[in-house]
Amino acid sequence: MSIFISIASYRDPRLWATVADAVAQASAPQHLHVCIVDQSDTPSDPPADCVSRLGSLRYTHVHHRFSRGACWARSIAMSCCQSEDYFLQIDAHMAFDAGWDERLVTQLEALSADNPRAILSTYPAPFELVDGAVQRRPFPGQALVLAPKPEARLAEDMPVLAFHAVPHAAAAPLPGCHVGAGCLFTRTAFIAEVPYDPWLYFHGEEQNLAVRAWTRGWDIWHMPDMPIYHLYHGGHDRPVHWSPDADAHRDTQWWSLEKQSRARMRALLYERRDLGAYGLGEARSLDDFAAFSGIDYTRRTLRPTAAPR
Repeated sequence: MSIFISIASYRDPRLWATVADAVAQASAPQHLHVCIVDQSDTPSDPPADCVSRLGSLRYTHVHHRFSRGACWARSIAMSCCQSEDYFLQIDAHMAFDAGWDERLVTQLEALSADNPRAILSTYPAPFELVDGAVQRRPFPGQALVLAPKPEARLAEDMPVLAFHAVPHAAAAPLPGCHVGAGCLFTRTAFIAEVPYDPWLYFHGEEQNLAVRAWTRGWDIWHMPDMPIYHLYHGGHDRPVHWSPDADAHRDTQWWSLEKQSRARMRALLYERRDLGAYGLGEARSLDDFAAFSGIDYTRRTLRPTAAPR
């Protein structure tokens, strides 16, 4: 069954290596349909042998000085879906285990017996580059559960929290209240029901997705031994959107986009304004989310563990 893969890349030297590894490790690369929004200096060409094995490649280049941030780019990538069965959103610096596609589909289908609106997501285990070679650093038998960092607090004027991944020994997926935007697998129905808000910048994107999805009846799961890996900062030089050098050549500076994004997050989670397709769902309430997750946006409080129960 077909998988639509969304990659929003910002000046990332690992872009084509990520695509090549996804293809090389897939059980059925001919069922992969990759969409890339490449925010870089100049367009680049993929490895020919990689493209020939894919179902399709949809590539859009935007000079990075015109980029409006991660969420804007991801919303463009989402729009390229053409009725594929499954949706995988990743960053441009990832690595994969052999058979990753089959494992994700099998796990999602098993969870969908109870609720077809199931999401597999986490902050993946890391990989490192050792003399240019990928070295995966898995957590065998562990599910990486996402929760607010111990020092996280809900500010009166800002609902954005910092999250981290906490390993839990698990033989089956564990329920979650948060998603990792760089590793999210579900059905493509998600795109229609929880479209990316292009007016968001970067900070808060995962809370925005998680709460909007959960209140629309989507269940979030953290599977043990997620077969995808992430190259975290420090692994290689990767420019960031908010760097002063990049900002100097833009008509709209990053802080202006960030302020707009913060207002958007307040409108969603504190003011509960009607944001249409980018607003909350009606299947579950924010109070239901507070009881489930421990994250209470109404009272601006966090339960000590802030983990689903």
